[in-house]
Amino acid sequence: MTPPVPRPRSGDGRTAAQVIRSLAPSIYAPSFLEFAGMAALMPMVPLLALDLGFSQSSAAALTVIFGIASFAGPIPAGRVLTLLGARLALVGTGALMILASLVAFAVIEPGAAAEPARHQQLVLVGLLVVIAACSQVWHLGRQSYLGTALPPTMRARGMTLYGGTIRLGEVVGPLFGAVVIATVSSTAVFVLFAVMVGAATVMITVFLPPGETRAAVPPRPRRGMRSEARIRLDRAVLGRMIAVGAGITPVMMARVNRPVIVPLLGAHLGLDPAWISLVFGVSAALEILLVLPAGTLMDRFGRAAVAVPCALLMGAGFVLLAVLGTTLDGHGRTAALIALLVPSLLIALGNGMGSGIVMTLGVDVTPVHGRTGYLAWWNTMLGAGRLVAPLLVTGVTLVAPVAVAGAVTGGLCLVGGSWLLRALPRYTPAGTGRRGRGGATAR
Repeated sequence: MTPPVPRPRSGDGRTAAQVIRSLAPSIYAPSFLEFAGMAALMPMVPLLALDLGFSQSSAAALTVIFGIASFAGPIPAGRVLTLLGARLALVGTGALMILASLVAFAVIEPGAAAEPARHQQLVLVGLLVVIAACSQVWHLGRQSYLGTALPPTMRARGMTLYGGTIRLGEVVGPLFGAVVIATVSSTAVFVLFAVMVGAATVMITVFLPPGETRAAVPPRPRRGMRSEARIRLDRAVLGRMIAVGAGITPVMMARVNRPVIVPLLGAHLGLDPAWISLVFGVSAALEILLVLPAGTLMDRFGRAAVAVPCALLMGAGFVLLAVLGTTLDGHGRTAALIALLVPSLLIALGNGMGSGIVMTLGVDVTPVHGRTGYLAWWNTMLGAGRLVAPLLVTGVTLVAPVAVAGAVTGGLCLVGGSWLLRALPRYTPAGTGRRGRGGATAR
């Protein structure tokens, strides 16, 4: 969503609680609902794909759809928000996600117990395409809005709180998903997703600030009239993005791969979908506990104080997942649950520390003027990582067990954490609790 009018500013006299309260109905609550539905649905996608006749590598490849959307979608999403206006764009894309999920339920449900048909596989793929495309509009809108609405002194806390709403949704979603799966069917998660997104869309329709209802069309620059100052600014911003993005991209890849590697490894170990869903819920609960401390640490001590442990802990968790998934295979259900749960908790510990870190860094390295366009660059660059991540899992599972894909993902995170330790103090704020040569936030 593009910034509303009027916007909260650091000098407007409002407390942090008042700022957050003003953002709750239009940003935080709809985000919670959307991600709760997504968290219930996504862990079931690889399992449903296996039931529909996809191979293990093909089921892993389905998440490539989200990688393609993350890479190719941010710039078109920004144009949609500008041309249609935030309210129409968000409500329209929300309605598309609801319709697609209900169609998937109607088409796939009747054949769930019979021989799967080709058209059911196509409907599942179509659902993922719609969700991936529409989510780009929602994500870029929220990130751009928060980047301007939050005062700089509480930017990290506001962003991590947004990440916390995602984590809270990831707790509620899988738990609701487990109940729906146990009492109805696996495909009923389509309906659960539709209900959650529907509620989020209603909140956006009702609570979106008046300034968000009309498209704000900036003046179009004349062709060939970019000034030397603008060219230098673009190059400087792009350089910061590349330097910071090189380290944070493995974290993004790990987040993309977790809903693929963990369910597939769980299925390989013999766990049923309800247990796998509960593992996701318990992991997300741990992440929530770290949301507020992580934001406070970033605002006070700088981004490296959180981003580096986030990457290193996630890397260690994926490596442990590979080790335990291999050594405890065939030792019974309890051993299988331990092999899945313990590494997942370590991954969750790192991921919880990094709640909102990617969005915070995106705002840190982009100037205020034209921020939505620059954030589209940032999201496109990180989208390359989201695109490569499932391809990596697919390629590995073609020649090796899925546990090896976990080890590769973990290794990349460990390298990324080491790079962030060097890069972040130079390109991002040092924090208010100490002085340093950081603070290179683009204004």
